[in-house]
Amino acid sequence: MDFLISPTEDRCVPAALPDIRISSLSSQADQVAFREINEEWISRLFTLTDEDRAILADPVGRVMTPGGDVLIARDADDAAVGCIALLSYGDGVFELAKMAVAPHAQGAGIGRRLIAAALRRAAELHGRRVFLGTNSRLEAALHLYEETGFRRITRTELPVADYYARADILMEIAVA
Repeated sequence: MDFLISPTEDRCVPAALPDIRISSLSSQADQVAFREINEEWISRLFTLTDEDRAILADPVGRVMTPGGDVLIARDADDAAVGCIALLSYGDGVFELAKMAVAPHAQGAGIGRRLIAAALRRAAELHGRRVFLGTNSRLEAALHLYEETGFRRITRTELPVADYYARADILMEIAVA
């Protein structure tokens, strides 16, 4: 499934940005890109956890087979420049996770496009709620989530008891 996100489709995306094609993970190369793009930022800012490693090593088995999806953003040269995962918790609940944009492509609105595509995909998968965990150190991501309509929640509102310790800000959005 492809999502072509053109600059005119989203009012929040500056008109000067290039077209980015976003599609579901579909190849071994996509799996490598998903792992490498995420390992770069997580290792630079935090420490990779066992859960990070498990999801990044097997996105098909850990994300897609249980009912979620992994989306890959590609530039005009078909190079992977970003990614995002939707992990299914059943009953229409998804976690937005592992959103990352390659360092050389940051600042071009790709993260915003990935979030929009992931929320559309969650709706297609009959989602009703999408939650996420982030860290206050990730100011740009936090700002982006807030602009997208995510609202802050507490740990008691999460659908899972044991959640990433590095996530000091939790958010959710209803999916229509």
